[in-house]
Amino acid sequence: MQTVDWQSGIWSNEPASAKVQDGLFVVEAAEGSDYWQKTMYGFQHDNGHALLAPWEDREAVEVSFSLQGFTELYDQAGIMLWYNSTVWIKAGIELNDGVPHIGAVVTDGYSDWSLSPVPEWAGEVVTLRASRLNDAVVIRARTETHPWRTIRVARFPYEKGKKAGPFVCAPTRAGLAVTFSRWVHTAPDIDIHTDPLKE
Repeated sequence: MQTVDWQSGIWSNEPASAKVQDGLFVVEAAEGSDYWQKTMYGFQHDNGHALLAPWEDREAVEVSFSLQGFTELYDQAGIMLWYNSTVWIKAGIELNDGVPHIGAVVTDGYSDWSLSPVPEWAGEVVTLRASRLNDAVVIRARTETHPWRTIRVARFPYEKGKKAGPFVCAPTRAGLAVTFSRWVHTAPDIDIHTDPLKE
């Protein structure tokens, strides 16, 4: 397992603020920040905050963050998998109607959205994980007290040129600050039916 230094990533868009405090990385999102492409709503939002570093197939990538402070509609954070500005996947927790939901937005020109409520995860530290298998990426999530669950298998056939890292967006308000505690490259998945080791 290799820890990725917070300073080694490059922001897709600079957040309102970002600072390292006692080894934790606290990021405040700009008001109205989001990622979405066209589907259903018609709009295109490209102003979310993703801290991206190169991601190789020999590694899985994991990002951990606290859900403390998620209070408003669509407050969100998690992991961004990036190939280019029209091909990306964001996966994480999004507050929807007052309840945290685990979900993913898979985008290839157009976005889709899958989500599932996880009210029992409220206030916990969540870990998102992505590992490529063949032409797809397997995305999993867990908390400190809940085991891994597979939340999405999506086509992501890019062997080279891809990046990944933590992301945060605040579509409806100012002041969302998310505390990230971990960003690592670790051993890739063996297969979809075998849970990764918890390191």
